[in-house]
Amino acid sequence: MKYKILNIKDKIKENEDIIRIILKNRKIRTKKEIEEFLNPQLGKVTAKSVGIDSRQLKKAIGRIGQAIKNKEQIVVFGDYDVDGICGTAILWETLNSLGAKVSPYIPHRIDEGYGLSEKGIENLKLKIKNCGLIITVDNGIVANKAVEFARKQGIDVIITDHHVPSKKLPDAFAIVHTIKLCGTGVAYLLAQELRTSNFEIRNKYKNTKYKIQNTHLELVALATIADLVPLVGANRTLLKFGLEELRKTQRIGLKALFQEAGIESSKIGTYEIGHIIAPRLNAMGRLEYAMDSLRLLCTNSKERADKLALLLGSTNRERQTLTIETAEHAKDKVRGQKSKVRSLLFISDESYQQGVIGLVAGKLVEEFYKPSIVVSIGEKYSKASARSVSGFNIIEFIRTASEILVDAGGHPMAAGFTVETVNLAMLEETLLKKSDELLDKELLTRTLKIDCEIPLDFVNENLYDEIQKLSPFGMGNPEPTFISRKVTISDMRLVGKDGKHLKFQFIIHNSKFIIQGIAFGMGDRASEFHIGDKVDIVFSIDENEWNGEKRLQLKIRDLVNLS
Repeated sequence: MKYKILNIKDKIKENEDIIRIILKNRKIRTKKEIEEFLNPQLGKVTAKSVGIDSRQLKKAIGRIGQAIKNKEQIVVFGDYDVDGICGTAILWETLNSLGAKVSPYIPHRIDEGYGLSEKGIENLKLKIKNCGLIITVDNGIVANKAVEFARKQGIDVIITDHHVPSKKLPDAFAIVHTIKLCGTGVAYLLAQELRTSNFEIRNKYKNTKYKIQNTHLELVALATIADLVPLVGANRTLLKFGLEELRKTQRIGLKALFQEAGIESSKIGTYEIGHIIAPRLNAMGRLEYAMDSLRLLCTNSKERADKLALLLGSTNRERQTLTIETAEHAKDKVRGQKSKVRSLLFISDESYQQGVIGLVAGKLVEEFYKPSIVVSIGEKYSKASARSVSGFNIIEFIRTASEILVDAGGHPMAAGFTVETVNLAMLEETLLKKSDELLDKELLTRTLKIDCEIPLDFVNENLYDEIQKLSPFGMGNPEPTFISRKVTISDMRLVGKDGKHLKFQFIIHNSKFIIQGIAFGMGDRASEFHIGDKVDIVFSIDENEWNGEKRLQLKIRDLVNLS
């Protein structure tokens, strides 16, 4: 692993210097930028501020108003992941409150595939009669054929999406799109516009019996973390306020899910969303049918919420087992290639389930630090998910072979595509060859970015509190990371199940300063260190609570033994 200290010139004398450097590393320098970062305002997050085309937005609102007035059947067509489910819930609830005749629709991953498709439209027509308008959520920006098919069926399509568009946009009635938010964020802004618009049907047809449970910001918070969008600008603002809503949510389904997962709602942060809540909501779409996750979010029945929460929890445990087994199989395949391993990992198998291949691709990146494509081989068509490394735009790369693909979509760091199985070998060789040309050693070297070097005794409650003002942390706004040099290990032991983690105690020479540190997943490195060794440590600052007592500790990212 390579270290990159982002700031090595500025002298540090006090906590204010550290905070200034952290902000500078995130390109937040001016007084105005610092003020907006530390004190974000929800009112400044608008469709215009995130780059949504105002003309397209106006067309979308007008068409929705017409559909409500004429009592047309509207279908909100969402994706089967957390982002799609949460955005679908927001639009379905909002349209309901405005008196619309509206139904949600989530495609089945295996039977219908990702996003708006001809098969999906045919299926929804069988289940939902007389559909006149489809509003997509978190999909549709590359669904050119499906939009054309819908038009021939007499159905207008409004696309709301955040994925990277292809060269030719679909010929939809309106496109509400930005890459600056998650899909739910786009749906949320459209819903806000609908609720505040003065179109003529608003008061006449408003459903006074149906009340929106909250501002919907809690659902935006879930999706923003689950979809790994950068926590800067509007995303950070929506998440900051959304977390406040989530911690006091009155949604029966979410409360049941929190109880099933064993988490306290008042303490929910980005970790709880990303590692506990989102995987449960995603599990249904991966292995079963995501409509049950949508039902959980929207139900008003405690009995139903409890049953659905148990279902999501058990399905997630099944997903975890399947992911581990498939990931080990894929890793064994990579290891078996030995010297044949190229700059890009391309692993395929008939046994791989489509619902977990994205997770498996992520596991391969973690293990081997190479962009990874994992393919579920089908009889006629094969489905693939890809994950990338920092600095390599995976969707742009995949689209260089678009002539071989059926379709492709996604983000710079995560993407997916469909290919005819007969073309799979040709696609593999094409992408592997191109990756060798584009990926150099620098891109394929794991780099740990460090904000600055600080003396270990600078770590105190005041610094921790100042750092928390920069939260929430995640993609684009990582938890501040520091390096302290030549500190002494005064105690160490293995902890956790099977001794997977290392617990340390550090002291500074000729000082009474003592602090605990935890190195998650580093139990296999225990033999490298001994009590009395001097080490350089890379860490973030954490607060550990045990038996009601809070104490600072270091979350160790890496250690280098100097002894």
